[in-house]
Amino acid sequence: MERLIGTVSRGIRGPIIRQGDDLVDIAVSSVMDAVNSEGIKIRDRDIIALTESVVARAQGNYATVADIADDVRKKTGGGTVGVIFPILSRNRFAICLKGIAMGCRKIILMLSYPSDEVGNALLTYDQLDDAGINPYSDVLTLNRYRELFGDNKHEFTGVDYVDYYSNIVREAGADIEIIFANRPATIVEYTDCVITCDIHSRVRTKRLLKEAGAKTVLGLDDILNSPVSGSGYNEKFGLLGSNKSTEDKVKLFPRDCQGLVEDIQKQMLQLTGKHVEVMVYGDGAFKDPKGKIWELADPVVSPAFTDGLVGTPNELKLKYLADNDFKHLSGKELKDAITRSIREKSSNLVGNMASQGTTPRQLTDLIGSLCDLTSGSGDKGTPFILIQGYFDNFTD
Repeated sequence: MERLIGTVSRGIRGPIIRQGDDLVDIAVSSVMDAVNSEGIKIRDRDIIALTESVVARAQGNYATVADIADDVRKKTGGGTVGVIFPILSRNRFAICLKGIAMGCRKIILMLSYPSDEVGNALLTYDQLDDAGINPYSDVLTLNRYRELFGDNKHEFTGVDYVDYYSNIVREAGADIEIIFANRPATIVEYTDCVITCDIHSRVRTKRLLKEAGAKTVLGLDDILNSPVSGSGYNEKFGLLGSNKSTEDKVKLFPRDCQGLVEDIQKQMLQLTGKHVEVMVYGDGAFKDPKGKIWELADPVVSPAFTDGLVGTPNELKLKYLADNDFKHLSGKELKDAITRSIREKSSNLVGNMASQGTTPRQLTDLIGSLCDLTSGSGDKGTPFILIQGYFDNFTD
């Protein structure tokens, strides 16, 4: 019988994960309990995904603000440090800023404007246009910013991040000066010791800072990229991808989780005889059209995944085939013609007009976004995701 349901994404409930828990056993048993209770059959190429949060929790990958401060002090000398291009986030950056400030005497905080890297807005472009400000060249002091724009609160959080970040730095015992600029080299006019806090543009920013004469150039990925007094760490991403855990502790992005996804894959094969794919996912890679906020505050969507999730989709656009190649057909003849095209398609459709409009993104980015939207970030209690039918097509 023809299968009439395509891709299905299910949130799978699991227990609250604590440090030291056997996440392989918990993930497998949670999925198997769920599918057995609902009468679901596991199939080859089903996907099991785990949110990065529970992986890091099981690993105990945490660090304190004191650990951050120690690492910053060691790597910068603890004097005047430029902190540039942070995102505006109470969860993501505020606690990192607290640790950085504890490790410095003074911070020159340079905020990008009118918004941060992921779209959190300080201002609107209309405000800049009305004030005659060019964000690509103009550098604003705090006084000039307030004179032109007054107080500006985030649309969703209601927070004035300029005041909020200022208070965090002062309460941590450091002096602060705030400027608003979008050219990395601007900070070198204030200090030659810089921590750049951007996520996806950090490699370019570091290069531009060095070319501008900065002597010490670090990114968030260079802070806590090794243990400090036994703390957690991430050798590849450092503080990138971290979240606030408590007022004095961060949960870092998980590390060394390739073995985890492969072990889950092996256990599922032993239990079901089916070869599933497994991945760890963080933020999805999508943008909110109203708030203009790009979700991806993690350095990558997926830090670990099995081999079957490597690559990009290789798909034909059904509506293109129906409206062009087979526009003279209908009914069963049209269905049969499209079925033949799919079954005979090349393994590489790059440049083929019949594939235009299909999304040329990494599978892990697409699937991770689906997982993130399925699990949410609140109280759904579904840290595991089961996706079925993702690799199906019209012929299956």
